[in-house]
Amino acid sequence: MSREPTRARPLRKLLQAVLLVVISALLFFVTRAVPEIHGGAGTIAAVGFLLLAGTLMSQLVEVFGIPHLTGYLLAGILAGPHVFRLIDHHSVERLSSVNALALALIALEGGAELKLDFVKKGLKSLGWATLLQSSIVLLVMATIFMAARPIIPFARSLGFSALAGVGLLWGIMSITRSPSATLGILSQTRASGPVARFMLTFVMTSDLVVVVLLAVGLTVARPLIEPGAAFSSHAFRALGHEILGSVSLGTTLGIVLAVYMRLVGKQLLVVFIALGFGLTEVLRYLNFDPLLTFMVAGFLVQNLSNQGEKFLRAIEQTGGVVYVVFFATAGADLDVPLLRQLWPVALVLTGSRALVTWATSRVASRIAGDEPSVRKWGWSGLVSQAGLALGFAAVVAREFPMFGSGFRALAIATVAINEMVGPIVFKLALDRAGETSAEPKASLPSIRPPAPEAETG
Repeated sequence: MSREPTRARPLRKLLQAVLLVVISALLFFVTRAVPEIHGGAGTIAAVGFLLLAGTLMSQLVEVFGIPHLTGYLLAGILAGPHVFRLIDHHSVERLSSVNALALALIALEGGAELKLDFVKKGLKSLGWATLLQSSIVLLVMATIFMAARPIIPFARSLGFSALAGVGLLWGIMSITRSPSATLGILSQTRASGPVARFMLTFVMTSDLVVVVLLAVGLTVARPLIEPGAAFSSHAFRALGHEILGSVSLGTTLGIVLAVYMRLVGKQLLVVFIALGFGLTEVLRYLNFDPLLTFMVAGFLVQNLSNQGEKFLRAIEQTGGVVYVVFFATAGADLDVPLLRQLWPVALVLTGSRALVTWATSRVASRIAGDEPSVRKWGWSGLVSQAGLALGFAAVVAREFPMFGSGFRALAIATVAINEMVGPIVFKLALDRAGETSAEPKASLPSIRPPAPEAETG
């Protein structure tokens, strides 16, 4: 029985490759024949193509051991406005609204996976990892950025004080992680084990630390960069407003969701869409953090009600399609010409960051007495970067126009490299640690230990 699927597998992959080429060629000729196609029709066509192309590409790259997430990104890059131009800038901008729904699902899922018992059990490991990753990586990367001044175009004209301020900002950006990439790999692999649990807990909880450090960094760096600027406590007041407001609304939302799950428990797709598109905009208007709000809500549903498992299953059933489009759109949005221009310095910075992250993880795991697998692979999920890093770079560009555009361009280049390499490293680590499942699924992740009876199906 096992020989027939083995023989059929190459044929299936060949058919998938042919189908990918055919639909790409079809869209290529359509966009050339009707170049003015935009608006709703173009966006619908882009969604359909990215969903199909991303799924097919993820199956093809799986042959080489590359994670599905990278396949989604690669499909978007090739189809995007910088390579084959199957999808134009206008459609990519319109598709960016999918990000809100995807990030809402990711945060709700991540919060619901943070079971209180496990967080308490791994508090020592989590504490040491957070402390050292947030301090050592920040300081070392700030120093490396300053040392790399001769090869960074916008940094050459900066004085030492201003360079130190910009280096501090770069160091803070270097400790941002990507919850979406981490959860995407856990989704595909259905990983269950010490490395998977540690990475999920650390990446999701470290977002709060990073948000605090971002505000502190902007406040401290301004007097260094702008000698006439005075120290202001406004950023700290705004930070307190953001964190307290996000936690308060997240708590309220968690209670409402738990009650809804218990009393109604239907039409959850409509509920998630309303949260992703509607509530996210309200939170941004109020200057609250949507990721933190939804994470708190998911955490409360899991730990303060008996609806946690039902809640997770509902997200898993909803997230598959959204996830493919989300990462394929991220790939299409990558500025390939900019990456080509800045890749030498971006490669130096990303390589240094990965090396420092690895060394710091080993030290933290040794101090905390982590399991051998966590000591060896506990750094692997920390390479990826995405939305938070780019958001911080945009804030720097707005606050410091003298060098902000160059800072943001370099940030985009480094995030692009980390976004492509990070998922591959993390999946390889999970495979080597023996935590991946032989039956991947395409929806949002669950690292809950499988039930014994599940193996019979």
